[in-house]
Order: sequence, then C-alpha cells, then structure tokens
Amino acid sequence: MSLAGQTVVLTGASSGIGAHAARQMAKRGATVCLLARRADELEQVRDRITSAGGTAHVYAVDLVDAEAADATIKQLLADHPRIDVLVNNAARSIRRPITESLDRVHDYERTININYLAAVRLTLGLLPRFLEQGHGHVVVSTSMSTQIPIPLFSAYLASKSALESFARSLSAELGDRGITTTIVHFPMVRTEMSTATEIYQAMPMMSARKAARWLVKAAESRPARVTSITGRFGELGMATAPGVITAVTRPLFRRMDASLARRTRRR
Repeated sequence: MSLAGQTVVLTGASSGIGAHAARQMAKRGATVCLLARRADELEQVRDRITSAGGTAHVYAVDLVDAEAADATIKQLLADHPRIDVLVNNAARSIRRPITESLDRVHDYERTININYLAAVRLTLGLLPRFLEQGHGHVVVSTSMSTQIPIPLFSAYLASKSALESFARSLSAELGDRGITTTIVHFPMVRTEMSTATEIYQAMPMMSARKAARWLVKAAESRPARVTSITGRFGELGMATAPGVITAVTRPLFRRMDASLARRTRRR
C-alpha cells in the first residue's frame, strides 16, 4: 500500500531510527505525526521534512505520563480525521546481568512502562478510530534478540516480548475488521541507545537509515513481520530445540563480549 496520502503516527521520532523513518515516509507522501519527549529535536525533524516539501506535525509528549499521553491522543484524533498507521518505535534499553538487578526492580518497571505500556496505551487510544474507518495498521519495533536467547538484556527483552504478544493478539482478534500489525525484529542498530554501551562502539551494526527502511516496509507492505535471515533461523531453532540453541549460544555471546571489550580497549 502506498504511503501517499496516509497519516502516520510515529513515536520515538526525534532521533535515530524514528527520525530517519519520518523523513523517508514523508518523502513517500505520508503526513507524519512526530511523537517524542524532546520538542526541539522534533521541530528539527519537522523542519527538515517541510523544507523538502513534506508534511509533518510535532507532538512533544512523555508517553509514560498517562495524563499527557491521553491528552496527546485526544489532540491527534482532533487534528486528523483519518489515521492510517501507528508506529510504536519509542523504547529504552538496559544492559545489566540479572544477578546485578536483584535490588533494581525499577529497571524492569522503567522499560515495561515505555516499551510496552506506553505503546499499548497509544494503540488503544487510536483503536476506536481505526475501527470506525475500517482499517488501521500497527507497527511495533522490537529486537532480533527476542528470536534468539541472549544474556544481559532481560528487562528490555521481556518488555519487547510482551509488546509482540499484544500485537499478535490484536491481529488475531481484529484482523477481520481491518486491523493489521507488523512486528519488526531489528538486529543491533547504531543509535544513541546502542552506542551508550561502550563495548558496542566496536561492534558492526545496521545503520539507523537502513533500519528506518524496515519501518517503511512495515508501513507500506504490511507483512506480519520484518526480520533478518538470522532471526528466522533463530525462531526455527527455538521452536524445535530451545534447550540446545540456548546452550550453544551461551558461550558464543560470552566470547563475543570478550572480543568486543578487547577491540574497544585498543581503539
């Protein structure tokens, strides 16, 4: 489906994958509604889009704040008679061993609040409009790491797995009423969030621009999922032999982290 003439609500739009996706969607003729906390950065994204002839609107909001999120939902519905696509892209990640998280339940609360609950709140808020108009597509950004067991990201991956399950349930319940979903399983992407971990500065990653194209594909082609070959094989392995796959990958990730740490020290 062409994005020309479509209205797309995009969270996490102030930088990284979201900012690139907003520009690419606007270039294809979509009206993009930019949501994130940082108003100044959102305005820069909007200005770049409008200077190129596109259409964008800024909605600065902390989606974890339920009252602020509800007000933004109300404003979106008032401003746009038709909303075609919602891209739940905003997220935060925490890299920490479980054994160092025993007194840090708040890590899990913070990630679940933005990665899952905020996305669900926004989806539920727009859902009546989708049902009224007979169509609506929901895209969720998640991780290839929900397809392959990896250590150190338990809070992040638990929240993303919850969001994936919500998206699948949404499609199963309301697909016959025009509500569709796409789950986007990103590999590691070079963004502010990923490079905040020092050793990952030495790790080859997908560019934010290329990752944004996956979101565009999700909004246009609307497959059930967008993923990599590695992700597909990971899912297959976990479906057929989860114990073996987990045992095999455990030492591989340890060696990878050790190698990255050595490369980082040499830089």
